[in-house]
Amino acid sequence: MASKRYTQLSEKIDTAKNYTVAEASEFIKELKSAKFDETVEIAMNLGVDPRHADQMVRGAVVLPHGTGKTVRVAVFAKGAKADEAKAAGADLVGTDELVEMIQAGNIPFDVVVAAPDCMGVVGKIGRILGPKGMMPNPKTGTVTPDVATAVSNVKGGQVAFRVDKKGNIHAGIGKVSFESDKIAENIKAFVAAINKHKPSSSKGRYIKNAALSLTMSPAIKFDTTELMDIK
Repeated sequence: MASKRYTQLSEKIDTAKNYTVAEASEFIKELKSAKFDETVEIAMNLGVDPRHADQMVRGAVVLPHGTGKTVRVAVFAKGAKADEAKAAGADLVGTDELVEMIQAGNIPFDVVVAAPDCMGVVGKIGRILGPKGMMPNPKTGTVTPDVATAVSNVKGGQVAFRVDKKGNIHAGIGKVSFESDKIAENIKAFVAAINKHKPSSSKGRYIKNAALSLTMSPAIKFDTTELMDIK
């Protein structure tokens, strides 16, 4: 059963309306009700069938205004690459000692980056990182010889996305404390990345529906025609 607060927020929303990015970015701030700085979340349903490898939508985008979250990064690298990662602000850098720490259940980080020559080591903990969505992958820019740039991107507001089995994508794209125009610019950057990754084999309407919400709020619907034109 919906709480009184949630019901009151729902009554503010015109459920028959499909909001433009500009309208949604303004209106979402009116739905703030929690005492903390709520995350602005976008949810999309795409016209793809991820059971087919050529229709998997996966990638990453650096949002122009970041996510508002402090992200802790662990980097698997050695030698000069390890030094570059540390200089870029990585929270943890190593190889075998990182594996031992993770195997012991100690995971004080949010994202894992790896230099290509360390993926053999990372493979030892794939069963631990995989289910947590932390396994490094070239498609999200987290397996790369340029570990310094990867760390900077992740710290600077990079958001990874991956369509689920039902064609859904969900991501946090900022905080309700952000100015409306910054929320709008982050939305456009995220949607542009989704459009860029449209599979050539996808038929029919690509963005079937999309909505914006806060951590503790009901959702408002987007005008998907506008979203599909964002490049």
